Amino acid sequence: MMGDHGNSEDEYVYVSDDDDDISGVDDCDDDYEADDYDDNRDEFQAVDVSIVTGPSSKVITKESLLAAQREDLVRIMDLLSVKEHHARALLIHYSWDVEKVLAVLVEHGNDELFAAAGVKVVEHDDGPSSLQFSSTVSCNICYDDVSATEVTTMDCSHCFCNDCWTNHFIVKINEGQSRSITCMAHKCGAICDEAKIRCLVGARDSDLAEKFDRFLLESYIEDNKRVKWCPSVPHCGNAIRIEVDELCEVECACGLQFCFGCSSEAHSPCSCLMWKLWSKKCQDESMTANWITVHTKPCPSCHKPVEKNGGCNLVRCICKRTFCWHCGGQTHDFYGCGRYKDKDVEMDTQSAKRDLERYMHYYNRYKAHTDSFKLERKMKKTMHNKINKLYESDTSSKDFSWITNGLNRLFRSRRILSYSYPFAFYMFGNQLFKEDRKKKKQRYEEEEEGEEGEKKKKRQKYEEEKKKNKQLEDDMKKERTIKQDLFEDQQQQFEANVEKLSMYLEEKFESYSEDKFKDWKMRTIALSVTTDNLGRNLYEFIETDLLGCFKDADHKIAPYKSKGVEKASEHHSSLGI
Repeated sequence: MMGDHGNSEDEYVYVSDDDDDISGVDDCDDDYEADDYDDNRDEFQAVDVSIVTGPSSKVITKESLLAAQREDLVRIMDLLSVKEHHARALLIHYSWDVEKVLAVLVEHGNDELFAAAGVKVVEHDDGPSSLQFSSTVSCNICYDDVSATEVTTMDCSHCFCNDCWTNHFIVKINEGQSRSITCMAHKCGAICDEAKIRCLVGARDSDLAEKFDRFLLESYIEDNKRVKWCPSVPHCGNAIRIEVDELCEVECACGLQFCFGCSSEAHSPCSCLMWKLWSKKCQDESMTANWITVHTKPCPSCHKPVEKNGGCNLVRCICKRTFCWHCGGQTHDFYGCGRYKDKDVEMDTQSAKRDLERYMHYYNRYKAHTDSFKLERKMKKTMHNKINKLYESDTSSKDFSWITNGLNRLFRSRRILSYSYPFAFYMFGNQLFKEDRKKKKQRYEEEEEGEEGEKKKKRQKYEEEKKKNKQLEDDMKKERTIKQDLFEDQQQQFEANVEKLSMYLEEKFESYSEDKFKDWKMRTIALSVTTDNLGRNLYEFIETDLLGCFKDADHKIAPYKSKGVEKASEHHSSLGI
């Protein structure tokens, strides 16, 4: 049944265990031994114009979360000369984007920057306040007269009794508004001092005060567009921070590789929207219903689906009702059901059958490459043992990093190949374009308001756009057919080389003679580079020529990397925390 086509959680989860390191050296993308094939350098050199930099993502553990947050707070505190709670309020308002805070400061100045975030910076005199000279103060919330020592004044200068402040803070914390608790004075949007909140709440409920601190700490992840929790199940407790503001795929310290954009498994070159639709389709029972529509017919008596398992067209349901398989009639009237009738049901059945066959074509190939990846992943440990044997042998060279590179490229290429099938299913189907038309129609219906004359103009405009879009869709359909042929040609060539590379790496090269080993090495390096270039070309064709027609951000994909998904490095505080 189609309902069994769901994705298991371990699909394409590549775990990099230190004990299984098969290279013994740092992975270098094209660190093949130049002396062994100088004459063929131009032929074998991979095309990689990427700039070699440090890791663009960091792993933030529970222990380093406070230090990571503290770094951004200190930057704002030093640059703007404000207190910690002011800096936190600014960063929470601007989603912990330090550059955005500085950009608003330069463009609009301090006053507008602080006002937008509800920050009130007031220079207080540390000397005794006027309240301390009064024995009692009237609270404007509960209207009780309380001792001057039992009131608290916030940065906005509003002063209320401690009980009212505490009740206000407790309500806000329990409502999940700990990150930006504002003053309770009418029309005052100033953010309250977190130290005073902690002090007042802690005096009544220490557990709630800890909850408040935890919410403040977690806001660094929840409100930060460059930081996300690792979506591992069970949760590893880590978060990932990216250093660049772009769509990317990362690998957590726990080994899980995921898309930073949608937090699902790494799925490039399939866009986030396409992968969301594909995952739902693979798990949705609608495909099971589709299969039932194609292969069964309802009993005219009990209406249960009946599958024909014999040659006779007179079938019997479990309810004992006999009916004709051709027409569904309760009597086997060959004269009646032999007459042609234009039935919409037959058209729907044929359409459902075509849709099912198309889905199964792409699903079977996607699943086959998924299974191949799982099996090839086991080669890592096998390769480790093979390389150990080579170290113990009398080979002239002891650098086998090129084998590691070949294996990494095989993993990366297999992933691209697998996810290229869900991509093709949606790219060359009609569902994405139907969704686009649906959104336009919905937008039109929402905008169709006002006088009758205005409605008529909008309706005419909608019909004109509909005709233009129809012509545009016809042109795009022809163009997509041409691009589909180009895509499938590149995909097939890429697939052939991936299978060949997999076969090469599975050979028992550790037992080869010196000459045979060198020959195998040259062939493996050449094929590895060729496969990588073919994968890059297919990836760029998808990114530029195919997904380029979509303006929606949901159709952007992570940049191509030969070595695969980058493993996030451990975060180290620059403050020495």
